[in-house]
Parts: sequence; C-alpha cells; structure tokens
Amino acid sequence: MVKVGVVGATGYTGVELLRLLAHREDVSVAAVTSRERQGTAVADLFPSLRHHVDLDFEALDSGALHDCEIVFFATPHGVAMETARQLLDSGSRVIDLSADFRLKDIAVWEHWYKTEHRCPDLVAEAVYGLPEINREAIGQARLVAAPGCYPTAILLGYLPLLRAGLVDTTQLVADAKSGVTGAGRKASVDFLMGEVSESIKAYGVHGHRHVPEIRQELSLQSDSAVNVTFIPHLMPMIRGILATLYAPVAVAEGMSVEVLQNLYRDAYRDEPFVDLLPQGQFPATRNVKGANTCQISVNYLADNNRVVVLSAIDNLVKGASGQAVQIMNIMLGIPETTGLDNVALVP
Repeated sequence: MVKVGVVGATGYTGVELLRLLAHREDVSVAAVTSRERQGTAVADLFPSLRHHVDLDFEALDSGALHDCEIVFFATPHGVAMETARQLLDSGSRVIDLSADFRLKDIAVWEHWYKTEHRCPDLVAEAVYGLPEINREAIGQARLVAAPGCYPTAILLGYLPLLRAGLVDTTQLVADAKSGVTGAGRKASVDFLMGEVSESIKAYGVHGHRHVPEIRQELSLQSDSAVNVTFIPHLMPMIRGILATLYAPVAVAEGMSVEVLQNLYRDAYRDEPFVDLLPQGQFPATRNVKGANTCQISVNYLADNNRVVVLSAIDNLVKGASGQAVQIMNIMLGIPETTGLDNVALVP
C-alpha cells in the first residue's frame, strides 16, 4: 500500500485529488494538510467524502508527510518551493500542481510570479509532467511539475503539428475558454454567480502566466522559433476548457484534412487519455467532465490555408488532479490508467 499526502487539500484541485484517490485499493491517503482547517475533519468540509476519507486536516509541519511515498502539492505558487526540499530529503517523491517548478528560466518565473524563487537548483531537476511528451523521465523523477490546465489543452492540440514541421510556428493563436474553478477556491467578487452568470469575458489579454510555460514546451517540440498569442476567457460554467488553436500551414501543397487526421491518429494512437474524434465531430467540455480525457479534432481551412485544432479537457482532471494521478501511476511503475478509467459525467 502506497502512502500519499496532499498539501492544500481544501482547494478544488485538492478535493479532486481526494475524490480520485479515495477508492484506490493500492493507495492510502495518509495525510492532508491545511493552514486554516487544522483539526477539522475532511468529511465535515467536504461531505461528499464521508465514509471515503476518514482524516483530519493537519499542519504542513506536523511531520506526517515525511512518511508518505508520494506528496502532492495542490497549492498556490510559492508553497511547494518552501517545503519540497525537506520532503525530497526524507525520501518522498513530490508532484507539484502549482507553477513553482514548471519554468526553467528562473528570471522569467520571478518576472511572472513577482517573488524570489526559493530553490532554483530544484527547478533544474524537476521534470515537466505532461505524460504524452515526458513519460520516461517522469518514471525516474523525484520531483515532477504538473502542467497547467490551459497549457495541457494547448500543448496536446499543437504537438503533432510542431513535431511534423507543418505550420508556421511564429503565428500560432490559442483562444481558450475556461470554467470558474480554474481560478481556484477563493472568495472573490469576480467569481460570484451574479458576476459570472450569463456573461463571457476575456482576461490576461496583455499577458498571462501560462504564456511562458506554453512557449517553453512548444519550443522544445519544434525545430523553429515559436511565438503564440494566447487569450483566455472566463465562461459561466464550473468545469472545463475548450481551446481553439489556429496555425497557418507552412507549405500548402499536398495538405488536406486527411493528411492531418492521419498525423494526429499516428501521434496519439497509443495515448490512453487523448481521444481524436472522427472528422465532422467536435469536442465539447460536457464530453470530458469528470474524466481524465483530452478530446481533439483537427480541421483544415483550405480557403485561408489554416489548421484549426479544437481541444477540450476538464480543467480539474486532465488539467490538474487527474493528470497528477496519472503522473503518480507512472512514477510508481503501474498502468497509468489505474483509477482514471471512469466515464465522463453527462449531463
């Protein structure tokens, strides 16, 4: 039985981790922490976990995490980098769902997150945790930086095109819509029902923290310079991301939707959590709700020589906690679909 701990278990990604781990017979959730809820029973805060998680929230420094083989950080940025080294030194392996270890350029990280990085040496060791590109490295890692939700949808949508060198990588455009849980579980006027309902709005138009992560990882998959314009939007829904990705074709001769469909089919043939849809079908967030699945369709607009890729994920599952469990499975050397083969919730 593998003992795991969850730091920051009161947020949306934290409770999603507990939901996904609660029914596992090979994993035991041994410790959950919260700065504000110490001594509170998990089931009192989240009644959905009654009879599934019989634990109280503990302090981060209680020592219980040091007995865990795997520790998840479901925290805002700035927490994992303060504590990860102690856990690694005690023999734990760390999966960080925040942004603390995603960006390899420390100066870029400090620019976007407006604080000094506390353990830049660990950044060099951390493995970027998108299984579809770093599966082997994840399996050997002590420290894995789980990808952001927007980057997951965007990277999976663009990867086959960049690897094949079919598009002009200097003119990529990613238009993405997300549900309100992407902003975390916090009190904010911007996310009240009366503010979000019956409305849609763009944000981060002049810069979003996920831009350097997206550029970093796309650049590693391309032989040419990558520049992507990324505009996120807030939608009046709880979960889900739909990314519409545009890319101009580099050489039009011989390009067709059949060529693209075959390219994506070959790229994701063996990926258990990437679902390439048949031509004429399009992803929807309701089709992946609660599932660790990225649904993709690829389309060719011959009149303006553009590829348009549609990519849908549940931001709390494949975009966060489900992907973290997938990472854990790979680190433990067990089938990565373990505990993640549930069907999406409809409606």
